[in-house]
Amino acid sequence: MTDRVFRIQIQAPIERVWRELTKTDEAQGAVFNAWLHTTVLGEGAPLQMRTGTGKNVIVDGRVLVHKPYTHFAHTHRFTQYEDPVCEVHYLLKEKDGGVEVTLRVVGMPAGTPTAKSMESGGEFILKHLKRLAEGQGLPFGTKLMYGLMGSMEFMLPKRCRSTHWPMQGDSHG
Repeated sequence: MTDRVFRIQIQAPIERVWRELTKTDEAQGAVFNAWLHTTVLGEGAPLQMRTGTGKNVIVDGRVLVHKPYTHFAHTHRFTQYEDPVCEVHYLLKEKDGGVEVTLRVVGMPAGTPTAKSMESGGEFILKHLKRLAEGQGLPFGTKLMYGLMGSMEFMLPKRCRSTHWPMQGDSHG
């Protein structure tokens, strides 16, 4: 197991950055256009990152910390892999007229598909979080990638289907 830390400075209000990380009413452009689903955004609540159709669960976990504007953390398991669970922590701190965002992956299972995905995913998430929070929008290439990902959803392994990952208290699971 290993930890990995990613960090970025964002010139935007902390409330805007927080919303991008915790919104449940639209796709999270910084997080591969996945939709955050939960019964309630609070500690101990189930949490999933789903595809836009809701037919597949990409990440399954539980909220560990929900302290608005400073710390959001959850357990993290990619549904397509058999890898152990790790934790994802977003730490926000007002600094230099903006927000310093630290993304910390705790207990990442070294040498696994999860570790490989998290290594590249951490940089991607923070880079796109910065663009969105600063009002720049997503680059064309990212929009194209998201469109292709959506059209190829049918190719996800059957183990990712939402029916295999019921969320207690969720009428859509």
